[in-house]
Amino acid sequence: MLAGGGERAAWDGGRRVLLAAPRGYCAGVDRAVEAVEKALELYGAPVYVRKEIVHNKHVVRTLAERGAVFVQETSEVPEGAHVVFSAHGVSPAVREEAAARSLRAIDATCPLVTKVHREAVRFAERDAEILLIGHTGHEEVEGTAGEAPEHITVVDSPEAADAVQVRDPDNLVWLSQTTLSVDETMETVRRLRERFPNLADPPSDDICYATQNRQVAVKKIAAESDLVIVVGSANSSNSVRLVEVALDAGAGASHRVDSAAEIDDAWLEGVTTVGVTSGASVPEVLVREVVAHLAQRGYGSVEEVTTAQEDLVFSLPTDLRRDIKRRSLPVTPV
Repeated sequence: MLAGGGERAAWDGGRRVLLAAPRGYCAGVDRAVEAVEKALELYGAPVYVRKEIVHNKHVVRTLAERGAVFVQETSEVPEGAHVVFSAHGVSPAVREEAAARSLRAIDATCPLVTKVHREAVRFAERDAEILLIGHTGHEEVEGTAGEAPEHITVVDSPEAADAVQVRDPDNLVWLSQTTLSVDETMETVRRLRERFPNLADPPSDDICYATQNRQVAVKKIAAESDLVIVVGSANSSNSVRLVEVALDAGAGASHRVDSAAEIDDAWLEGVTTVGVTSGASVPEVLVREVVAHLAQRGYGSVEEVTTAQEDLVFSLPTDLRRDIKRRSLPVTPV
C-alpha cells in the first residue's frame, strides 16, 4: 500500500520503493494546464496553444483530445482565435505578432519565468551585459533572450563558460533558466566568476522552488537506491536533470520514462530498492501507474520520503479569471 502524507511503510528487508516528495506538478504547471482546461470550457473548441503547454506527452495528448490545438507559431492560428502561451513564456516579438493578428491571447507563462523576463529587461535598461545560463533552443531561453537580444548571451554549459566573450567584464550579470540542475548552474557561475570576478548575481535565485525541491528529494532517495526511475518526457528539462542528479547522488542506475509501459524489466534484475520521482510537469496518475507496475513485480513496500512541503498556488491569467467570473465558472483561489 502506498504510504501517504510522508508516512513510511515498514520495510521487511525485501524489495521496496522509495517515493520522493515533492514530485510532479508545480504551481506554474498546474496553472498552465488549468488555463487551457478553463479556456475550453469558456470558449469551446478549438482553443489554440502555442508550443506544448508543458513538456509532457500525456498532458498534451489529453488536452488535444478535449479540443486543444497545438501549433508551433502564432502564424498558424486563425485570425481572431483564442491562443494560449505556454508555461515557458514567449518573447515580445511573439506577443506583437499575436496582437497584429487580433488573436485573443491567454498568457499562461509561469510567474517565476515572468520574473526572469523582468530581470532581463531591468538589467538591459541599465545597459548591462547579461549571461543567460540555459539550454540553447529551449522555449524558456528563447523567450527570455527575446526580451533584450542585444544584451543577452546564452551560456549553455559549464564548458561554454570557459569560452564566452563579453564586451565589458565590469558590467556583467548572470540569469538562468528556471529548470536547470542547481549544481550544474552553480558550477557554470563559478567558472564564469573565475574569468569575470565582477560578475553580478541576480537579485534572487532564478531556479524555481519546484525544480530545487525535486532535486533535493531525488538526492535523498538516490543514495539508498539501486535504481531511480524518473517519470517525465524527453523534452522536459527538469525531468532530464533529475536523472543526472540521481546518478550524481549515488543511484546505481537511473532512467527516465514517459509512463510505466516504458520500464524495461531488465533494469530490475538484482535491484532491491527502486527510487521513484517525477518532473514538475507530470500528473500524479503516471507515478501511481509506475508504483503499481513495480508492485506487480514484487516491490510492494512503498516509503514516501518527504523533504519539503509545497503549498504555493498561482492564480489564473487575468483575462481568463475575468471571463470566468462573468460566466460564474469555478476559479482557482489566489
